[in-house]
Amino acid sequence: MAINCMVLQNFGQGLKELFRKIAGMPVVDENAIESIIKEMQRLLLQSDVDVLLVSQLSKEIRQKMLESKLPAGISMRDYFTKTLYSEIVGLLGREKAVIELKRQKILLVGLFGSGKTTTAGKLAGWFRAKGLSAALVACDTFRPAAKEQLRQIGQKINVHVYADGKTPAEIAKKAIEASKEDILIFDSAGRDALDQDLAKELKELAMQIEADEILLVLPADMGQVARKQAGEFRKLVNITGIIVTKLDGTAKGGAALAAAAVTGSAVKFIGLGEHIGDFELFEPERFVGRLIGYGDIKRLLEKAKEAGIEEGKAEKMLEGNLTMNDFLDQLEAMQKMGSLQKITEMIPGFSNVKLPAGYLDVQEEKMKKWKYVIQSMTKGERENPEIIRAGRIARISKGSGASQQDVRELLKNYKQTQKLLGMAKGKKALKRGPLASLAKQFGINMG
Repeated sequence: MAINCMVLQNFGQGLKELFRKIAGMPVVDENAIESIIKEMQRLLLQSDVDVLLVSQLSKEIRQKMLESKLPAGISMRDYFTKTLYSEIVGLLGREKAVIELKRQKILLVGLFGSGKTTTAGKLAGWFRAKGLSAALVACDTFRPAAKEQLRQIGQKINVHVYADGKTPAEIAKKAIEASKEDILIFDSAGRDALDQDLAKELKELAMQIEADEILLVLPADMGQVARKQAGEFRKLVNITGIIVTKLDGTAKGGAALAAAAVTGSAVKFIGLGEHIGDFELFEPERFVGRLIGYGDIKRLLEKAKEAGIEEGKAEKMLEGNLTMNDFLDQLEAMQKMGSLQKITEMIPGFSNVKLPAGYLDVQEEKMKKWKYVIQSMTKGERENPEIIRAGRIARISKGSGASQQDVRELLKNYKQTQKLLGMAKGKKALKRGPLASLAKQFGINMG
């Protein structure tokens, strides 16, 4: 319905609270059900979700809980939890997004300020992580800095940018003729509104490209207005899917997702932040599971693989079984995966952990210094840092050229990381206890 704990904090925290209240109710009767439904309505409306959608959702929950027979082998509490989860997933669209991993051309369309250019780079990065080559095509000739911005993005992610030509159609034609990459992603112009000039340009561009996918880029802060915009673009070109961007800083993101879900064009991707990897295929069930605190181990392992961490090492990392020998390697890889806060949100039952300010915000210079510190440790110290006390700290400091404070900072950081990750126990959290039971009932498969 919205996004993870860090994003859309009010909605995410409110939804978690609803599930906590159900779990803590002594009796789940008609009054209790009505109380939760009213809180849910207030939460959705405050998040700018369309009132008709909220009304329909409430009606369906009431029908299932008060008019249907309780399924055998499940308590009223668990059935209510499952029903609420299922209906929120349904509000966003039940189908998992599908995008073919084959040679294809993708056209991005949307209004000015929607984040098309940045999204083009993220999409190219996503395909590259799947093993396909990709290139960007700068067809936005309306915004003066658009081509240069796309070139900078291309340079950052090491993909070619085609920009030769005067008109969007000419640039697209030359790119198609010259390209050898698997994926061509075309960035198009936007306006403040869908006017006649933009409509004509997009129609001509779509005809020239003959795209396999035409993806509409909608910013999350549009809220329920996203539904109207999606409808207008669908009339203009054959929209095959929607990308919702800027979900990292708006209280209307849930509304944008819900609005897009009822347009007939599936939400295929979501943008979760500024990092090139803060971009993922939209899967409502896993998404909502992460939102309400059940994590997403599968996505975490995917991100680990993209960052170059072997699955076995990733699982070891999640168990908190880090020695100083592999700590720096893992730390570098984790930083490639994105912020630690977002990583912890994918670990079941771990999304509410509050990290110290600046935790693991480790710069390259500090990483180099820590490497020298670790190399100055004995084999026994690297395998069991608990034995490192004042005398050993002084020796390690002298041998590495780092200060004793640097050594202590490294040890503190290592211990915090091991403790935090060890609390979650990785995949094991999904194999036992109430969390495993609910995950199984919901059909959440994160392992």
